[in-house]
Amino acid sequence: MDRFGLIGHPIAHSLSPALFTAAYGGKYPYDLIQTPDFEEAWARFLSEYKAINVTAPFKGDAFARVDWRSPECERVGATNLVVKTPDGTRAYNSDYLGVKALLEPLGCRTAAVIGFGGAGKAALAAAEDLGLDTRLYRHAEITGGVQADVIIYTLPRFAEGADRLACAHLLEANYKDPCLSAHPGYISGADWLLMQAVTGYALMTGEQPDAAAMQIVFAD
Repeated sequence: MDRFGLIGHPIAHSLSPALFTAAYGGKYPYDLIQTPDFEEAWARFLSEYKAINVTAPFKGDAFARVDWRSPECERVGATNLVVKTPDGTRAYNSDYLGVKALLEPLGCRTAAVIGFGGAGKAALAAAEDLGLDTRLYRHAEITGGVQADVIIYTLPRFAEGADRLACAHLLEANYKDPCLSAHPGYISGADWLLMQAVTGYALMTGEQPDAAAMQIVFAD
């Protein structure tokens, strides 16, 4: 039976096992490969698993190790999903794919990305590839306020100036402890995580996941 998992550290809090179980009705095992040692985690992937999700701090390590990288991986410079194939390991970035799928139907022309960690880099690349006039703001650059059709806020907590964000749509990456959910055009980080998982799991398994069952995980 094919096995799947997540590497990173720490990951005990991850929703990935519950999401993956819901996605395929428990058809496949999904493990948390918990070790702070990338080499150990990578070796376990190669010997035991068909595909893995990758989270901090291993996204750059995995990106450097794979045999093939998707175009979005090359754009972002990191991977969060690696699949073993007969031709070697293949890397993708479902953070990029997820945010691109969320932004595309909004019909926006301008975007602002706040923060330039892993999520910020994926959001910036996705917005630019959709043809949006996109600006990047670091933490200290938002104190005077930011205006755009859509703002993607990827900082882990409330920052000075975050109360002066003018936009029709506001996507916040942090779904665990959101700080901007009162915005009338708010899009939850849970929506981003769900879309990331839907697109990513299909790449991992070759089968479409049950998105409705996955949505229930967030309601529990």
